[in-house]
Amino acid sequence: MKGFTDDWPDDADGGVFRNLAADAFDFSKKYSVDYNLDFASWPPPAAGVELLRTLYGELGLYPPDEHGDGYVQFQILGKVSYEGVTSVQRQATAAMSQFGGACESWGVMH
Repeated sequence: MKGFTDDWPDDADGGVFRNLAADAFDFSKKYSVDYNLDFASWPPPAAGVELLRTLYGELGLYPPDEHGDGYVQFQILGKVSYEGVTSVQRQATAAMSQFGGACESWGVMH
């Protein structure tokens, strides 16, 4: 596949990509990637949630429960690449840092 590389960095995201490749993930297809934003306190500030809606559209808000802290989730449809995923994480974190939020996790169903 043109543009495909399996020389991902030795970090958490690179590890996810190596696992996807080992599971025969088809990087040539488009997928819905879930991005999760964690906030310092729950609920996240309304202004932060509105900014996320402006940037990424529909959101899922998942309050804290017995399984863990709450988070906000959005999806982006497209081809899955290390550069694309980490770029979205950086952009979302930059936008949410003023609200105590960070995007450090993502996932894709295949």
